[in-house]
Amino acid sequence: MPISIGQSLAIIAVTALCTIFLRAFPFLVFGGKKEVPGAVRDLGAVLPSSIMAVLVVYCLRDMDFAAASHFLPYVISCLLVVGLHLWKKNILLSIGLGTVCYMVLVQAVFV
Repeated sequence: MPISIGQSLAIIAVTALCTIFLRAFPFLVFGGKKEVPGAVRDLGAVLPSSIMAVLVVYCLRDMDFAAASHFLPYVISCLLVVGLHLWKKNILLSIGLGTVCYMVLVQAVFV
């Protein structure tokens, strides 16, 4: 059964509200003069790297070494992301151009 425009808008609204709440929650709980617990500080130091590692594994899980056209787009795009990040230190630029590179390679070069 297709989803109506009203249902789609409701889904988008609920998702947006949940995202806003989850982004604001730490500031509501730990804002002001309250001391941030040590465990939360430790998680803040460890989680960004952990999440990036999980995302890399997730993105590369379908890599197939049967033919060069199956794995070269992954390798080239990953090298571009790493190189751009080491050069510019801009995560958005690195991930954005890496994604564009991968899509161009998959859609136009390694067809």
